[in-house]
Amino acid sequence: MNSADGEAGQSITTLSTREIYRNRWLCLREDRILRSNGKEGIYSVVDKDECAIILPIERDRVWLVEQFRYTIQERALELPQGGWEMGVEDPEELARGELKEETGLQAAQMTYLGVLWIAYGFTRQKQHVFLATGLTATATDPDEEEHDLTLHSMSVAEFEQKMLDGTIRDASTLAAWGLYLMWKARR
Repeated sequence: MNSADGEAGQSITTLSTREIYRNRWLCLREDRILRSNGKEGIYSVVDKDECAIILPIERDRVWLVEQFRYTIQERALELPQGGWEMGVEDPEELARGELKEETGLQAAQMTYLGVLWIAYGFTRQKQHVFLATGLTATATDPDEEEHDLTLHSMSVAEFEQKMLDGTIRDASTLAAWGLYLMWKARR
């Protein structure tokens, strides 16, 4: 088994685990661990269900959403993304649902670009990355947490400038864009 599979190269053993808190979005657990150097410790982990991030691109334009992000106490511009607080059987179905929910867009084509771990220093959550093309506008269907969400469309050049100048700082948006650029360069 290679280290990508999780066991080879493992330098921390879980001795015990206990759930600290749970709500419909996440579970916080605390694990008592033993490091390969013989030192015991505590590791706190936030478990979250898988999610998706979508790059809606059409004719050199990118669609983004802006919303108030409570954790940073400011509005943030980012690619549409989210999860359904349940196990994901079909990541594309999730991505299509999030795209419609947040932007009102439907995509004729969804191209799977890859998967990211979101902040694996403290959380266990996968994010599936999709390119959405052949876009058609429909009605949005935001959930209660997205009541203040606004939709923005801009040129690719403008989008890239906003990432470079720090207007867009969402790590998932930047990582998804990097995957897209690599995918595009290899086509």
